[in-house]
Order: sequence, then structure tokens, then C-alpha cells
Amino acid sequence: MSNKFKTSAMFLFVAFATGLSSCSGQPEGAVKEDAIILRFSHFWPATAALHKDVFEPWARQIEDDSAGRLKVEIYPSATLSKPDITYDSTAKGTVDIGAQVQGYISGRFPLTEITQLPGLSSSGTQLSCMLQTLYNDDVIASEYDDTHPLFMMASGPGAFHTIDKPIRKPEDLKGMRIRRPLEIAANIIEAAGGTPVGMPASDQYTSLQRGVIDGVSTPWDAAGAFRLAELTNTHTTMPLYGSALLVTMNKDKYESLPDDLKQVIDNHSGMEMAKTAGNLFDREDTRVIAEAKARGDTMIEIPDPLSDPAWSGILKTEIQSYLDNLEAQGLDAQGVYEKAQAASAACKV
Repeated sequence: MSNKFKTSAMFLFVAFATGLSSCSGQPEGAVKEDAIILRFSHFWPATAALHKDVFEPWARQIEDDSAGRLKVEIYPSATLSKPDITYDSTAKGTVDIGAQVQGYISGRFPLTEITQLPGLSSSGTQLSCMLQTLYNDDVIASEYDDTHPLFMMASGPGAFHTIDKPIRKPEDLKGMRIRRPLEIAANIIEAAGGTPVGMPASDQYTSLQRGVIDGVSTPWDAAGAFRLAELTNTHTTMPLYGSALLVTMNKDKYESLPDDLKQVIDNHSGMEMAKTAGNLFDREDTRVIAEAKARGDTMIEIPDPLSDPAWSGILKTEIQSYLDNLEAQGLDAQGVYEKAQAASAACKV
């Protein structure tokens, strides 16, 4: 065979192989060069289970199901937006997708925050289901008209985590400086004689180290994710409040997508994702509690504070005060509370 013939044959083979490659499309899960980038901002550290076991798999599934036409870039640790302005940043389009604790913006989501009142939920799964149910039923949906919510979610009940100071009754909070995440938690701490301190989740560790605060009120999963359990050795677990959260998307960004890509987003939104996140929070609660018990930490459990003689009075007073305040603003707080109670019963696991 002549060299000229060999060269021609090789050229034909390469051309044929290249043609096959171009017809086969991109490898599964590959991201196209002209992919639509969705920047996802949240405040949990990259080591947190929520980031690794919920957000990252969710982002990969969006990319896979869109054949690489959508790419979700995740920015953990509040590197793209501060924890208390992530929702507003999403609404304005500074970020495309954001995860927010509603309670970080006091008064912005008053109807949603009713779901966080004491005694309404005892797990992240239950509260996540409650929130998504109330959103789907248009009970709280109007509070999110400026964005496109993807799914509601919630952590397990808040707990008190302190250093050498057990909290068995409200009076034990007197004189203590406790970091609080939500308005209802702040009201309860203050009514008991403590000082509620507001600060970002990322500042809790150093504030405990330096003695700026005497303890924190936060769910168990957060005590693990932000390493607070390393510093505290006394814990009071009770359904004092729930922590509502959501993942939402910039409305214009969503509307700009072709219908088939909107469908990809829709397929990974709603109740299934709410329960997935809630389950994750509950698993983390169980893990961090087990680690605390293994260290020999002091563990105090008050499973039904609304029926507990020491806690029921102050909690019922603060619940009614919270609802009355919203009613004075012209909101149907009592009606939403009753619907939240019904959703709580329906979502109980």
C-alpha cells in the first residue's frame, strides 16, 4: 500500500470517527459551553450535610436532567450574599437562587413565622411538610410573590446549648445572654429574664469562645454544622420553636428559561424536595445528639413544653401575644394558626 493511499485512508477514518462523535452529543452530565449559569447562595459551610447531601445532589440532578444546558454554581458560607439579605438578593437578581431563614428578616414573613410557634412541630420533616402544604394551599404564598419559590424546608426544633449552665425551667435563663435566631425565640428568652442576642450563624462560635454570649438557641443540626457542640456541654431539647427556611429563585430568571428547562426546575421543586431536606435535618439532629451523649454532656429533654407546668404559662402567653400583634396589623393570624395546626396534624410522622 502506498504512503499516499495510507494517508488518505487515515484521513477518512478520522473524519468518520469525528462525525460519529459529533452525532453522539455530549457525555451524560456534561455541561455545555453555552449553559445557563444559576448562582446559588447559602450560608451553611461547605462541610455541612445540607450542602453535601441535599444542595450538591440537587444541583447535579438539574444539570443532568437538562443535558448540561443548566449549571448550578453553589456559593456556601455566605460568600455571595449575607444570610439576612439572601432572599432580597434573589428577588433583585444579585443571585439566581438563594436559601434563606425567613426569621432572619424580622416582620418580612409574618404568616410564615406563625408555623415556628412552640408546639407546632417536633421534627424538621414535619415542619417542612407543614410549610410546603401551607404554601401549596395559598395560605402563605402571597409573602413570596417577588420570587419563584422552589421548595420550603425546615430544621428540627430549637434547643438551648450552654456551657455548664443547665436550663430546666424559664427562670434558669435569667441574666443569660443567649443568641436567638427568631423573633419568637427572642420573646421567650426576654420574658424569662434573659437577654436575646441577634447575630449571624457564622459568628456564634467565636462569640461563645470569647464569652460574648453564654449560650445559643439553635437546632441540633446547626449546633453540629457550626461546631457549637464542641464548645457547649449542657443541652435542653424541646419543641420551643421551629426554624422555617426556603430555597427560592429569581422570578425573571425562571421566566426567561425555555419551557423544557422550566420543567426541569419544576421537577425538582415542591413537596418531595421539602421532605428530602427535612429528613436530612432530622438525621443530623440524631447524629449530633448521639455525639453529645457519647461525650457525657448534660442532656435535658422537655418533649411537651405546652403541657409542662414550668413552661406552659410563658409559652402560651407568648404565642397569644405574637398572634395578637399580627392581628393588630390586620393579618388573619388566628386563622393561619388554625390552618398551621391542621397541617401539623396532617404532616406528623
